[in-house]
Amino acid sequence: MQFTISKADLLKELNLLQGVVEKKNTIPILSNVLIETSTSSLISLVATDLDVSLQTEAAADVTKFGAVVVQAKKLFDIVRNLPDADIHFSKEDNDWVKINCGTSDFKIVGQAKEHFPATPQMESYSINMPAAALHNLISRTIFAITQEESRYALNGALFAYSGEQMQMVATDGHRLALAALANNPQSAENPENPENAKTSVIIPKKALNELLKLTTGFEEMIGFANDENHLYFQLGPRKMTTRKLSGQFPNYELVIPKTNDKTVPLNAARITQAIRQAALMADERSRSVKFEFNDNRLSITSQSADIGDAKVVIPVDYNGSSVTVGFNAQYLLDFLNNVSAEEILFEFKDEQSPAMMKPANDEGYDYKYVVMPMRLL
Repeated sequence: MQFTISKADLLKELNLLQGVVEKKNTIPILSNVLIETSTSSLISLVATDLDVSLQTEAAADVTKFGAVVVQAKKLFDIVRNLPDADIHFSKEDNDWVKINCGTSDFKIVGQAKEHFPATPQMESYSINMPAAALHNLISRTIFAITQEESRYALNGALFAYSGEQMQMVATDGHRLALAALANNPQSAENPENPENAKTSVIIPKKALNELLKLTTGFEEMIGFANDENHLYFQLGPRKMTTRKLSGQFPNYELVIPKTNDKTVPLNAARITQAIRQAALMADERSRSVKFEFNDNRLSITSQSADIGDAKVVIPVDYNGSSVTVGFNAQYLLDFLNNVSAEEILFEFKDEQSPAMMKPANDEGYDYKYVVMPMRLL
């Protein structure tokens, strides 16, 4: 195998593959990347951890066809530190790989393609969706996915699609993020079998993180398909496959409050700054801050027996009865750091009921964030 490729083209693809490569080294071959010549002008690169797989392509001048498996992190480090010039690759008979760029020469141990695990493939995609829409749904919800691996069905986000709507929901049992894009004129279904263009699946968190990277700056449509065990995404020449998460996602509709009778508009930048200030003195374990709505003002307080206390007051449009409710400050900031609107609506009922935050205007997205209150001591 021999080919020549520009540093910029190769580095871009290797950088994307780093997130997929297995880091724990429990199965050594999974820390490698498979490089294979596709045509006289293309090479393909594949990485997998057996749960998530990513196949990419890069333009190259191929002079001898073949395939080789090399250590992904080491190859990435070598290419990253080479000068900005064409890189020449050649595989020797013993599967070692020679890398030459300018006055720099490297030899890296390789393995035969047969040692690398096969990855699931999909030939046809029943759904096409705008990449920007999927990117926005993921970024608005991924932070609410649970950190507890034992809560298996909550280790991802529920993705529901029909020809008229895309929706994503994530929860960890303490808060819930829901984002939906309705009436999407760019969506395209398979007209031969419209039932295939409707789906409801749980996408694992690692796959969502990779999709965030892949959809950044990608302005075309994404092909999507699924079978009994896997989900398939195609973004131009790049193909990502992930195992489905099995299990039953909670009935999130029951979590969304229907009886909140108090709504307070808040400037997103001002409330974010106030919460950050108050959180400086919050207990490090609970991260709790106390909201007190009273007489057109909101007082945000926190205290820690070992550190001290804080109080930040901001004016708000509220003239109802006094209500005091506690929240995890980080949960509130997670939402505020991911909302683009200048004004948000804070809806609540009392100190024991879940509150809901949503942007006053979010450019066509239905975005809701539900957060459970904390018991005040």
